[in-house]
Amino acid sequence: DGSLDLKGLYIGNDIECYNKACELSLKVNFTLLDKSPKKMVVYLDEDEFHSTWLGNKAIYRTRMAIADEGELIVMGPGIKKFGEDNRVDELIRKYGYCGTEKIMKQMEGNQELKDNLSAVAHLIHGSSEGRFSITYCPGHLTQEEIEGVGFKYASLETMSKKYDVSALQDGWHTDASGEEFFFIKNPALGLWAVKSRFEDDNKKDSLETQATKKQKIEK
Repeated sequence: DGSLDLKGLYIGNDIECYNKACELSLKVNFTLLDKSPKKMVVYLDEDEFHSTWLGNKAIYRTRMAIADEGELIVMGPGIKKFGEDNRVDELIRKYGYCGTEKIMKQMEGNQELKDNLSAVAHLIHGSSEGRFSITYCPGHLTQEEIEGVGFKYASLETMSKKYDVSALQDGWHTDASGEEFFFIKNPALGLWAVKSRFEDDNKKDSLETQATKKQKIEK
C-alpha cells in the first residue's frame, strides 16, 4: 500500500552482521528494471527535502536505471536552497553541477574547493555527466537559480498537473499524451538500476576470466 515497513534490524560490528544486512537490503531496497526509462519522474516529500543537497538522491539513486539521452524530472515542492549550510550553498551556486571532469579541474589550485571536499563530492554525484537531462521543479527556487547550477527548470505547478503524485504509485505509467514514464515516490528508500548493466558486467568479467586462463595456458 506504499507505507513504510521495518524489514530487519541488525546490530553489531562484525562483517557477518554487515553482510546479512546487505543481503536483506539488496532484496527489499534494490529495484532492477527490465528496461531503462526514457523518462523518470521522482517526487521529493515537502517535509523531508528542502535542499538539493538532500534532494539529489533523485539523481544518484536512479542514474543506473535511466536511459542514455533520457530525462529525469525532479518534483520538489519543499526545495528552497542548494546546500544544507550557507557555505556549501555558496559553493554549489558558484560552481554548479558541471560533471566530474570540470569540477576536478576547477579544484586544481582552488583552495576553497580543497577545503570543502564534501561539496566537491556532492557536485559530482549531482551531475548526470551529460548522459541524461535533469529537470528540477522546485517550490521555492527561481528558474534563474536552477539553470545557474546546470539543471533544466520546469514549473512545479505545471508539472503537478501533468503528474499527479497523489494518484501515482511507484512503477511504470503512461501520461495523457501516451508517453511512458517511471515514477518514484521517495528516492531515499532504495536504489534503481536496469538489469542489462549487470549482465554486461558479468559478460565482461567472464571474458576477462577466459582471457586470463588462456594466457596461463599459453605460458
